[in-house]
Amino acid sequence: MNDVQNFGTGVLPDAGLRALIDLGALKASPPIDESQIQPASLDLRLGNIAYRVRASFLAGAQNKVSDRLSEFEMHRISLEGGAVLEKGCVYLVPLMERLDLPEGLTAVANAKSSTGRLDLLTRLITDGGEEFDRIPKGYSGPLYAEICPRSFSVLVRPGQRLNQIRFRAGQAVLDDAELRALHADVGLVTGPAHIDDGLGFSVDLQPTDTDLVGYRAKPHTGVIDLDQIGAYDPTEFWEDVRSKDGRIILDPGAFYILVSREAVHIPPDFAAEMAPYLALVGEFRVHYAGFFDPGFGHAPAGGAGARGVLEVRCHEAPFVLEHGQIVGRLIYERMAAPPAALYGSGLASNYQGQGLKLSKHFKA
Repeated sequence: MNDVQNFGTGVLPDAGLRALIDLGALKASPPIDESQIQPASLDLRLGNIAYRVRASFLAGAQNKVSDRLSEFEMHRISLEGGAVLEKGCVYLVPLMERLDLPEGLTAVANAKSSTGRLDLLTRLITDGGEEFDRIPKGYSGPLYAEICPRSFSVLVRPGQRLNQIRFRAGQAVLDDAELRALHADVGLVTGPAHIDDGLGFSVDLQPTDTDLVGYRAKPHTGVIDLDQIGAYDPTEFWEDVRSKDGRIILDPGAFYILVSREAVHIPPDFAAEMAPYLALVGEFRVHYAGFFDPGFGHAPAGGAGARGVLEVRCHEAPFVLEHGQIVGRLIYERMAAPPAALYGSGLASNYQGQGLKLSKHFKA
């Protein structure tokens, strides 16, 4: 496993993922498919069984998830042939992949873009885990997805990919001085760069050619089959959010799809993760899915910047959101090496060059 030192410092690219597979640090049954390998992450696949649990939980230090499951399991569901995960319920699904990490690598997981845009809360948990989505160096064991549909019930099957994982060697996060230098060199966003513990981005509530600024999930809808692409009428699941004065009021408990004012650029040698802004700015949360692959918004791959879609849920009190308000930030990291393929270049990249856009399951 000392071969991990050959990867260099940073987020492992696609070649590094293949090396982990060859080393046996990344295993799966059935074997990992080439289509799971993305420029800077690996798609994870659902296994054959979902456990309906009465509450979300973490294994905790020295504990196995399988041992804790007996405390919370209500019943189990076979996913063979498809099964519905109901809105408002919590499920635990063993994944097909497992890890045997070298000491020099850590890993972090996040929901895929389409998962977040369906308000499908999906988090990774591990044996001994005390945090969601974070895997310490040297971890050896199974992986599980906690899934909680928040707005829509969904039909799932074994092998579907709701979340993804990245592997990191060493510390590669850019500090603010490095971010300013990178922005001056290649341009990371259109307009002014708000850099403070990452690259801030704001919400667009004043588009130039329409008063449509977003979508709000309807409270009572049908089931979404996650294998059906471009199949659903958006009006059956979403209502338009419009603004004539550059502001909207977020309703507690409601889920919104909005868009950033800035177009974002991820150069080929970097990756980024979206993080929510400080909770002090308001009673809402931005983002469930947060990985930006190398090449997102990169000019040769399809456009000079692509705007970030914001998955927004309001909490305890109604909140006025105004045009240009900073709602999140991007944390940039160096790649250990450039990937062989960039996002949007020769890949099935659904959101390159995007603006305000629902998940791929809905008709345009």
